[in-house]
Amino acid sequence: MLDTSARLLRLLSLLQRRRFWTGAELADRLEVTPRTVRRDVDRLRALGYPVSSSVGVAGGYQLGAGATLPPLLVEDDEALAIAIGLRTVAMGTVHGAEAAAVGALAKLERVLPSRLRRRFRNLRDAVVPLYDRRPQIDATLLTTLAAASRDQQIVSFTYVDREGSRTRRRVEPLGLVHTESRWYLAAYDLKRQDWRTFRVDRVEGRAVAAQRFRPRKLPDQDVAAFVARSIHSGASTHRARVLIHAPLERTAKRLHPSVGHLTAVSKRRCLLESDANSLAGLAWFIASLGEEFEVQSPLQLVDEIEDMASRLSRAAARSAGIAAQQE
Repeated sequence: MLDTSARLLRLLSLLQRRRFWTGAELADRLEVTPRTVRRDVDRLRALGYPVSSSVGVAGGYQLGAGATLPPLLVEDDEALAIAIGLRTVAMGTVHGAEAAAVGALAKLERVLPSRLRRRFRNLRDAVVPLYDRRPQIDATLLTTLAAASRDQQIVSFTYVDREGSRTRRRVEPLGLVHTESRWYLAAYDLKRQDWRTFRVDRVEGRAVAAQRFRPRKLPDQDVAAFVARSIHSGASTHRARVLIHAPLERTAKRLHPSVGHLTAVSKRRCLLESDANSLAGLAWFIASLGEEFEVQSPLQLVDEIEDMASRLSRAAARSAGIAAQQE
């Protein structure tokens, strides 16, 4: 007969496996009396698990949804399926979920038994994306960097810059950001004594986590803003200021952080400051917001918007003529 702790875990596993169990079924599976089942259900409730019960001939127990997500007990094959799914999402197949997938995968890999870790690595190496032009990154590298950022551990790795030069880096990682189909690591470079942004696909080999560190204050408001500013400041050739006639919160939901920095001017307006390497591209980004706006600088951006408006007007006129002929 199982001890109380093991029996509670077994009971929780059974309740998660099927929607409804009778008391007799649970007692039979656990090899205990129905009275013991009732006591164990009360213990689970005391731990925060929302187990509902019903009485009568068709009575039994059911695990419901609670205010928080409880620990889940999964079988070996289920754990592998979750790990493979998280790795797939981490590679960018689901927009906006990449960072969460990497964090969850780092937690899962840490607790996978060795037998499952070997099976996961075999499956991971066998799955190859088809016609994917994005830089390929080892999921193990991502999870190592994510875990080091979370646990505040110094990381060492070999980095290849845009000129192809290789250097050994020792950094205090702050976090990972996925943008424009690439992963970036925001970290404090201990040798250069400054904040840096590293493209993860340029990290060669393994990253090695070492001793703990005390986190420093980031110069930007958050990791995403820091990475967005870093990856665009080096290539930018135009600085633009655009007053958008829409609240900051609404505009921020529609504008990618890499486009620029937003500041509230009033409750109904916000200012976009952008370092852009293409004014034509910036014009399309602004127009796609669907809001009224005014360009404060530069004048070349106004010219790009006028050219874009002319092209759209000509396209609309041609399309209207074709549609009229087909009716």
